[in-house]
Amino acid sequence: MEDNTGSNPQSVGLTEKLKSWLSWSWTYVCFIWLTMVLVMIYVLWSPLKLQESLTSASVFLNTLTPKFYVALTGTSSLISGLILIFEWWYFRKYGTSFIEQVSVSHLRPLLGGVESSSTTGLFSSVNGDAEPRPSVSECKVWRNPLNLFRGAEYNRYTWVTGKEPLTYYDMNLSAQDHQTFFTGDTQQLKPEDAVMQKAWRERNPQARIRAAYQAIELNHDCAAAYVLLAEEEATTITEAERLFKKALTIAGKDINLLVYIKRRLAMCARKLGRIKEAVKMMRDLMKEFPLLGMLNIHENLLEALLELQAYADVQAVLAKYDDISLPKSATICYTSALLKARAVSDKFSPEAASRRGLSTAEMNAVEAIHRAVEFNPHVPKYLLEMKSLILPPEHILKRGDSEAVAYAFFHLQHWKRAEGALNLLHCTWEGTFRIIPYPLEKGHLFYPYPGCTETADRELLPAFHEVSVYPKKELPFFILFTAGLCSFTAILAMLTHQFPDLMGVFAKAFFSTLFAPLGFFADKMESFLPSSFWHQLTRI
Repeated sequence: MEDNTGSNPQSVGLTEKLKSWLSWSWTYVCFIWLTMVLVMIYVLWSPLKLQESLTSASVFLNTLTPKFYVALTGTSSLISGLILIFEWWYFRKYGTSFIEQVSVSHLRPLLGGVESSSTTGLFSSVNGDAEPRPSVSECKVWRNPLNLFRGAEYNRYTWVTGKEPLTYYDMNLSAQDHQTFFTGDTQQLKPEDAVMQKAWRERNPQARIRAAYQAIELNHDCAAAYVLLAEEEATTITEAERLFKKALTIAGKDINLLVYIKRRLAMCARKLGRIKEAVKMMRDLMKEFPLLGMLNIHENLLEALLELQAYADVQAVLAKYDDISLPKSATICYTSALLKARAVSDKFSPEAASRRGLSTAEMNAVEAIHRAVEFNPHVPKYLLEMKSLILPPEHILKRGDSEAVAYAFFHLQHWKRAEGALNLLHCTWEGTFRIIPYPLEKGHLFYPYPGCTETADRELLPAFHEVSVYPKKELPFFILFTAGLCSFTAILAMLTHQFPDLMGVFAKAFFSTLFAPLGFFADKMESFLPSSFWHQLTRI
């Protein structure tokens, strides 16, 4: 056992040396191989009667009709076109080239490619120090703190437009959340809890509602069933509020249920215009359960305070949660930018700023906007109404398009209320991209953008929404190559069909020019070396 353990490092070291030697010598091997091929062709020119073979081949090619060349170039164009279509589909779905991926996966290890250096460079910190590669949690999907009510809001949208605002992936995540929050210990499930656990997993909304009523029949004090009815059956916010109040009276000491119900009741009060009441409920909830910061109740509070235009209170909340040790969000970054922009935006003029320069307050506002845009670059297009809004999903991906939709849906009105704030944003937000290093190997104020944002956003947002992607992915080389090859061969096929004689003359001139260096090389070799040397080589 010890012998095997001791021999492993030696075998690994030998393999690494072999790979590094192969990688180093690859360039020279190609050159040597090409030289040997040329020498062998020249040496075997007479024994294999290559001259006669070339002559017979040229005679055969001369006997071919133009239709053959049309078919040849047309087939080449068709094949390259099919490859192009497949490459484009694969790139749109997976974000990479299939040929490139296969080449890197199979040829790079053989050639001794090193992956650690690229990985370290891509995920280095702001200060330049190497950081470990982000784990899957970098692209963790979060519950939307301001998610709408299905029955009273999402379903009404479906009734009017005929479109589904939520994806199955998003609803499935919500079902998992509800199971975790409300079913408790699966080892000691009551009959009504077992029914509700099944209800959250149902895909059909009517089946979920029927299961909730079944749970109420088993136990009239099943609070989770009333929560489901408030979320999905209630067609108005008032009706949802009534059901949540009923659930609150029978929730008992279940902390998960209490927090969820109180939060939704505060949101009902906010939607019904009782904003001060909503603010008080949110503050009481945060004091009662201070350890549940992961639920991001402070984002609900910030939105309600902005509606009250209580900007001093908003600044106090930001002072607590806009901390370097706490995770950021679009709500935190853009609300901070809004407060700083509001202080100078009413008198801001791009022309005056270009003449006299930016004041300290204006510089702080611009820097805050740049910080917010770097965190989530998708938000400005929604705030500036350059892109249409949709209903926000029930889950969001931080720094993704889903978070931008959720933020702009609730906060656009607050930006419009601050005079000149959107104008300042319009004048300055694009300057952020001149600060961020390209090709995004490092972030400026935050870490580089995770590579999974586009895929996760496509799962969270409905198909009719055009997902915003940043950074834009450049087309792989093989897509451009196959597109050029397809176009070139198609043009050749068309020209050969229309002008067969002219294309024949052009092809002969092209190939004679192409092989002229080879003939020149052969003539030089014959004049440089004695004929007896070549005669001895041919005899060998």
